[in-house]
Amino acid sequence: MAFVAHRFALGLRMARPGFLSITAVGCLVGIASAQAAGGVSGALALLTLLLALLLHAAANMLNDHADALNGADEANTQGLFPFTGGSRLVQRGVVRARDMRNLALALLAPVVLGGLWLTWHSGPALALVGLAGLLLGWAYSMPPLALMSRGLGELAVGLAWGLMVVGADYVQRGQFALAPLAAGGSYALLIANILIANGFPDAVPDALVGKRTLVVRLTPERAAVLYLALALLAHGGLAAFVVLGVLPTPVLWALASLPLSLAGALRLLRHARGPGRLRQALVLGIAAALLHGLGTAAGFWAA
Repeated sequence: MAFVAHRFALGLRMARPGFLSITAVGCLVGIASAQAAGGVSGALALLTLLLALLLHAAANMLNDHADALNGADEANTQGLFPFTGGSRLVQRGVVRARDMRNLALALLAPVVLGGLWLTWHSGPALALVGLAGLLLGWAYSMPPLALMSRGLGELAVGLAWGLMVVGADYVQRGQFALAPLAAGGSYALLIANILIANGFPDAVPDALVGKRTLVVRLTPERAAVLYLALALLAHGGLAAFVVLGVLPTPVLWALASLPLSLAGALRLLRHARGPGRLRQALVLGIAAALLHGLGTAAGFWAA
């Protein structure tokens, strides 16, 4: 039993569980959207959440595997852990890079099987959403695409979390709807901002190994401006969809995250080239996304 407990604890550390909260909230937004449209199945909601968490954990492990091979995590001595630089388990000799890859593949097997069952239950279009999520989770880190190294990783992650909201809603409704697309788009922009902010302290080692994140490609100052623009678009877009009647009025509760996003953007603008002073900005970005998602879900539920 002690051996099993140890292996489970190690696997949990490899999954980087602290970041899985953004997946749980993304699923909650989609489930709440379906609830506002007429009700949900608790069993389907739990299965959706489990599969999404497994997919996110697998993507984190693939990212550690890829960054161990390309040398990004090894070169990263100024990262703000645990927010950037991976789990560090490979660099500390706790596991091997291939262990990360193998466990990721093991987690993807039930994701595929569970996704096929949900597709059979809810509708064939769900297969497209699930396949896109799998491809984005793989292509973000792994060659030959390695989107994180091409300045496309932030876009890929944003798309993945937007699809998560849409997919969680589709499982319940059995059809696509505009409300989860609007809510998911707003949430996705703030998730993309988490990736942008994480790129600031990692910019120097990323550039050394040819990992061209947006911060590397744009320069930190321009990336900070982009972060601010996406934050304003996420909140302004959500408000606009409420005015247009696409989203119910209580969803405006999600705008409570705007001060957090603005505070994070301000710190990035002030300390764009001082990575050691950006920990608070990273925390604010994550908190903004979580509060935004929870406010959106609560608004749907109240509606």
